[in-house]
Amino acid sequence: MDLTDRPRRLRADGVRDLVSETELHASDLIAPIFVDATTDERVEIESMPGHERVPVEEAVPRTEEVLSTGVESVIVFGVPESKDSEGSRAWADDGVVQRAVRAITDETDAYVITDVCFCEYTDHGHCGILESDAAEDPHLTMDNDATLELLRRTAVSHAEAGADMVAPSGMVDGMVGAIRNALDAAGYEQIPVMSYAAKYESAFYGPFRDAADGAPSFGDRRHYQMDPANAREARREVRLDVEQGADVLMVKPALPYLDIVSELRREFDRPVAAYNVSGEYAMLHAAADRGWLDRQSVAHESLLSIKRAGADLILTYFAESVAERL
Repeated sequence: MDLTDRPRRLRADGVRDLVSETELHASDLIAPIFVDATTDERVEIESMPGHERVPVEEAVPRTEEVLSTGVESVIVFGVPESKDSEGSRAWADDGVVQRAVRAITDETDAYVITDVCFCEYTDHGHCGILESDAAEDPHLTMDNDATLELLRRTAVSHAEAGADMVAPSGMVDGMVGAIRNALDAAGYEQIPVMSYAAKYESAFYGPFRDAADGAPSFGDRRHYQMDPANAREARREVRLDVEQGADVLMVKPALPYLDIVSELRREFDRPVAAYNVSGEYAMLHAAADRGWLDRQSVAHESLLSIKRAGADLILTYFAESVAERL
């Protein structure tokens, strides 16, 4: 037996870390925070243990909690005090995200990203303006171009409030170009756009919809989010976003779509982000609560696998707990 090549020689303590191919850093992670205009106290998110909705007045303390772990970036989601068919509170100057971002940027050094979408703001829970007969239509359709105009307004309002980056998440055709043009016209050429470029119609989003109060009141999102069966489609979607000026390309969810993360890393010369979504977080928590898994170990391994697949940035609800142990 020829044992001249023994990979196990490099697995021993001392040398193991020296030859480790992938490293996870707190600076790789982005922590989502939920700011709720309907409450004056923190509200536990039952399906996402360890996470809460916080009132606007608590946005700064919540961000400081994130920063204390070594994580430098947050992405802000808002729950408005009222909803309507257009989601008009999304671009209001005194909207929940706008107020929270002003406070966070004034009082902390966090890098602030904002989610630009309407599902939390519309009374129907969909990601844009719907056709007039959508509730009766089994083939639910969004008014794409009308939604683009509202995305422009919302992105500019976030930039005016002090956001460092905007992240459109609705899978609206042309959203990156519309937002890029609106930001440039308003004098915010320096604000990057992180597009949810390959966002799948996934069953892993359930806990988030509880957290952000954004579940559809009828129908589903399969007519504007991507089919989980498709990979080639992801390349087409991402290529269009790159052509429209996307600065960062996101895949969502992360763990079930590591092949997509890896492929985008190889094919596109842009930073790649991956969203380790609420369902991925909740299922590991649930298994750990039953004593079946070690929570910290599987959380770290999950995020390491996302980075190994090619993600430069990882949005994750494990950000703080993992960062504290790096």
